[in-house]
Amino acid sequence: MNALKTVALLGALSGLLIVGGSYLGGERGMQMGLILAVGMNLFSYFFSEKMALMSSGAIRVSETENAEIYYRLAPMTRRLCDRMGLPMPKLWVIPEQAPNAFATGRDPSHSSVAVTAGLLQLLNDDELEGVIAHELGHIKNRDILIGSIAATIASAITYVAHMAMFFGGRQSDDDDAPNPIAAMLMVLLAPMAAMLIQMAISRTREYSADAAAARAVGTGRGLANALRKLDMWSKRIPLDANPSMSHMYIVKPLAPGQTFARLFSTHPASEERIVRLEALRFV
Repeated sequence: MNALKTVALLGALSGLLIVGGSYLGGERGMQMGLILAVGMNLFSYFFSEKMALMSSGAIRVSETENAEIYYRLAPMTRRLCDRMGLPMPKLWVIPEQAPNAFATGRDPSHSSVAVTAGLLQLLNDDELEGVIAHELGHIKNRDILIGSIAATIASAITYVAHMAMFFGGRQSDDDDAPNPIAAMLMVLLAPMAAMLIQMAISRTREYSADAAAARAVGTGRGLANALRKLDMWSKRIPLDANPSMSHMYIVKPLAPGQTFARLFSTHPASEERIVRLEALRFV
């Protein structure tokens, strides 16, 4: 179901690009927007792992670096990778007390999982295993690629809208030029619609990663319990995360007192995720 939703939402984004782009900038404007967006997002796709790890201040975890953390994380990660048919990712720790985690990398062979120091202190092994399995679920589902495709299309829509705003889009003497008022509404609403669809795609991928984690572990209880703790503590301890990568974390990094409407969030509500996880049954 989540896969079908993702396909439908990507189709909606593509349709918005085709219709809105042609309406505002004509075929040439739409092509220019798409070319620029593809170039920007190809760069992001291939270098996102390094940029995300550098931005978060992550430190390598291995047998010789932060060995105590490695010997807690590595056995459960390797066991889960065997179950999920994945190569072992590189492991990292972020020196932050806010409990959180993310996965990055352009494909399973070039992937990393990073956890914060606060997450390691807060969670027991069952809960930690659920979180690691969730991040491996993103890697297995190739969510970085899906996110890059969604970002490419959304960026192209935004570019075409900005081009129409600053350069006038299609010329008014064209026989089929758009109505100026309708064009202005499209300029304002198309990027917002693209952003909302992109966020909806991100939420479906979180549900899919949760389900993949529960299947790998054999139960959703550990991850559900982890989400309860993360939801509570992430509101108490702010995480100084780059806004451009906040969608990558298992729960959205929030400063104390900060809230987001569900429609404008890259993450589904933790309560909904917990209900779904606890309803899963495996033979």
